[in-house]
Amino acid sequence: RRGKLQRESDFMASVDSSWISWGVGVFILKPLKWTLSSVLGDSKIPEEEEVLIYVELLQEKAEEVYRLYQSSALSSHPVVALSELRSLCAGLCPDERTFYLLLLQLQKEKRVTILEQNGEKIVKFARGLHAKVSPMNDVDIGVYQLMQSEQLLSQKVESLSQEAEKCKEDARSACRAGKKQLALRCLKAKRRTERRIAELHSKLDAVQGILDRIYASQTDQMVFNAYQAGVGALKLSMKDVTVERAENLVDQIQELCDTQDEVAQTLAGVGINGLAEMDTEELEKELDSLLQDSARDAVELPPVPQQQLNPPISDAELEAELEKLSVSAGDVAQKAPSASSEPKTALGLNL
Repeated sequence: RRGKLQRESDFMASVDSSWISWGVGVFILKPLKWTLSSVLGDSKIPEEEEVLIYVELLQEKAEEVYRLYQSSALSSHPVVALSELRSLCAGLCPDERTFYLLLLQLQKEKRVTILEQNGEKIVKFARGLHAKVSPMNDVDIGVYQLMQSEQLLSQKVESLSQEAEKCKEDARSACRAGKKQLALRCLKAKRRTERRIAELHSKLDAVQGILDRIYASQTDQMVFNAYQAGVGALKLSMKDVTVERAENLVDQIQELCDTQDEVAQTLAGVGINGLAEMDTEELEKELDSLLQDSARDAVELPPVPQQQLNPPISDAELEAELEKLSVSAGDVAQKAPSASSEPKTALGLNL
């Protein structure tokens, strides 16, 4: 009821019917009763045979397939073999049925299209995350055939290289065994194989050169389209802009700036609370009087002594000085009583 689940038959019917024919070999694996019910339009399908699709999950998985292809080496050209794409998506699609459902979702979003060429199905992807795929044309088919030729030539060169190495080993073994004629035949076979490898290398270089030119032309076409779109956008943005209007605008800005400067100068010349600006000479006289008063009030400090301080006194000298002071204090204490008794004696005599 919430629309998050959809029957597989309804999902397939929502996709372009002309595109489903390539996958009929997979979907025919369903029970014959389901197929007949779909063709005749009978909606009474047994519950246990009905397959439901969680649409949001299908969309997420289809997005993962598209991003996986974009980040792989297969994305160098938008056309790829269906078998190669199936091998690339083996980790995301546990079975072939899920893989085809994801391709149907991408087809529904106009991001892929599929064509059968010489019994082999090829897939064309849209260039860019938000672009729509264009129909398969002769250029795409030609480029795909060149790519297949490049792959076959590379495999053939690898096979012949292994064959040449085997001939070399056979010649070495025959020479060790004393079979000179056999060794010569192996070397002749090795040279013939090497000549074939050289011929294949030249053909492979030619095919790769054509592919490089095609890729370069596609890049040039993309840049040309970008330039064309940029020129159109620039024309629209500069439609109402002329040199005369720009000069007039600059003059207006300069005039406004001059007016603003004049207003600022006028406002700066107004006194606060109606007070007139004080005379500069009076301010200088007041400043001189303040400086003179501060000079008179300054405290005269004594001059810095120039004589060097006495060297520090040692502990022995301090102890000797302390003993002298102790002896002097004892003498003073002895003289003090005698001096005090004399007045008493005199006082007594007088009395």
